[in-house]
Amino acid sequence: MYEPLERKWAGYHARHCGCGRDWLEAHAVPAGFTVILRGKTGYYGLVGPSLTEGVDEERLTANALWEAVTGKPGTQTWYESVHVTCRSPETEAARKEHYKQIYAPAQERRKQAKTELATDAQVKYLTALVEKVGKERFDAEFAKVIRGSGIAPRAARQRCATAAKRLTKARARKLITALVGHD
Repeated sequence: MYEPLERKWAGYHARHCGCGRDWLEAHAVPAGFTVILRGKTGYYGLVGPSLTEGVDEERLTANALWEAVTGKPGTQTWYESVHVTCRSPETEAARKEHYKQIYAPAQERRKQAKTELATDAQVKYLTALVEKVGKERFDAEFAKVIRGSGIAPRAARQRCATAAKRLTKARARKLITALVGHD
């Protein structure tokens, strides 16, 4: 079980326990919980002993977690669910596979954008941007965008639209972004 804590639980402890000690050291660790520090943000994770086995997550409330930590019944009068996350290797593998399926189409589009030539709409937009920012600015940004690729710089008498047609979709998008930021 993993629950983002600190503010909520520190306030809950101060109102309902009154022992004056840090609630993590005074109650959570002695109860067999493992406390996970989450960076410098002040949020903690609490991994509990068998808290999620046979527990109906819809009915698991802050009161239920409070009772598990302190051994005292909670006095919270409102319903607040506790987020339960299973960190087992099987669950993590299933989660990664799920996200892989979700983001696979976008990754495939990004790969294709690196090899497919710029669209007519991109070339047309780049041509319009050249009118606004000038050929010198276009050449400077074009040189930055093509760096590391096999695309040759714009020749002295070559039109900007012709040079833009040699770009890939991804590099055309980078060039558009650079030129729009400086118009």
